[in-house]
Amino acid sequence: MGGWLDERLSEFVDVAGFLSDARFVYETGMPVAGRDPYRPHTFVWFHRDLADEVIVPGPIHLIYRDERIVVIDKPPFLSTIPRGRHVVQSVVVRLRAELGLPELSPLHRLDRVTSGLLILATERRWRGAYQSLFQHGAIDKTYRALAPLRPGLRLPITVRNHLATRRGQWQAEVVPDAPVNAETLVELETERGSQGIYRLSPRTGRTHQLRMHLLGLGIPIIDDPLYPAVVDVSVHDFARPLQLVASNVSFTDPIDGGVRAFESVRRLPLLAEIAGA
Repeated sequence: MGGWLDERLSEFVDVAGFLSDARFVYETGMPVAGRDPYRPHTFVWFHRDLADEVIVPGPIHLIYRDERIVVIDKPPFLSTIPRGRHVVQSVVVRLRAELGLPELSPLHRLDRVTSGLLILATERRWRGAYQSLFQHGAIDKTYRALAPLRPGLRLPITVRNHLATRRGQWQAEVVPDAPVNAETLVELETERGSQGIYRLSPRTGRTHQLRMHLLGLGIPIIDDPLYPAVVDVSVHDFARPLQLVASNVSFTDPIDGGVRAFESVRRLPLLAEIAGA
């Protein structure tokens, strides 16, 4: 078996070292020995070492936890799920270890650069009931964004259009004359000099919807690396967080019928956070 593994995998891993450390295993969990004969149609499992990842600064605030769900307040720049160069530095991997919940999984999306509330199911058996709330629009979500004030812009306003994303493109786009698939109520909550804190109530959940809708109103969110133009920012540059927070979420619990309402502890403007804080 050792010769076959070396022929197939030596380009990717240290086969001899993996065999010595019992890091190749059969489906039963039994370690593969180099002297084992080759057996066709047999699965052999191993995990490669993960590349060192830069620690994403800022704490994950635990807002709520019960038997079925966990609600956290995510810092900017932290991926929700393992993806690309971010594996250990993701909400799911970190919290599965910290909370001792190996089946923990998110119930909805939150962009890596967006901060705020994220709801996760503690076990697979609870996912369906809670995920159906998102699928049927039975979750009330509110975001807050820091963006420029625009003289003459009459608020509140409801933005409705058709948003689409194309493979290989970073930015979403508006499709003229297509059926509405994105809707957001935009309200001005507070003025801060030449900027304002806007309250955003999305009725739908399209990719980059809030960022696109404020851009379309001529008030792009402060420190947005994609809108109005794509900015070449390193994934390890945490100096200028996107000024967008998923601030409030509420729903009726599908299991016990109780009213759930949660609020982010983060406030605008967001400042650069410190690793380990």
